[in-house]
Amino acid sequence: MKCSHRGSRSSGGCERISMSTVRTLSPAPSRSLALTVYCASSRHVPQPYMEVAAELGRLIALRGHTLVYGGGNTGLMGALAAAALAQNGRVRGVILSEFIDRGYATVGHEMHSVDDMRLRKRGLDEFGDAYIALPGGFGTLEEILEMISFKQLGLHHKPIVLINTNDYFAGLLLQFERGFAEGFIHERFRDVYQVVADPHEALAYIEAVVENS
Repeated sequence: MKCSHRGSRSSGGCERISMSTVRTLSPAPSRSLALTVYCASSRHVPQPYMEVAAELGRLIALRGHTLVYGGGNTGLMGALAAAALAQNGRVRGVILSEFIDRGYATVGHEMHSVDDMRLRKRGLDEFGDAYIALPGGFGTLEEILEMISFKQLGLHHKPIVLINTNDYFAGLLLQFERGFAEGFIHERFRDVYQVVADPHEALAYIEAVVENS
């Protein structure tokens, strides 16, 4: 994605978009995107998190975008993919070969099998035009923080969104605030990520950034 030279620009290289102007989806996106979603595979999370994951998958498909995700068939991953497939959406998974052998992979869509986690992360990174984090555990947090770090370093200029279901990311965001307050993170990097309440706001923000880039 190349960013325009119009208007104010963020430290991440793209024009800044105010959430107050993009809380609703436009009638149709300007182009189809590949949206990488990081999320939990645990079977034990509360149902409301599953419902939000399913809503995100449904919206990605209905908006004509491609879902890129970790390929799993359980937890938020499974709900996300199943909902996209139910709307005849385009879905691309990147998963470890051993997970396929153990029956953890969703079937019925494009799947890229890799031999180690670094290749899996690379695939999720390179396939995506934007990155979305739903609630998750250590793996989800590590993946989205790496993309935030890479954007801070100027290694990419793609939108990054955290969907803060049930205020799940409150602790992480509080840690970010301490980092800003105590000088560990420069204030100019506040806009390398965006926090939203739900999938509608996530897609509205990403589509607006792309439209203005």
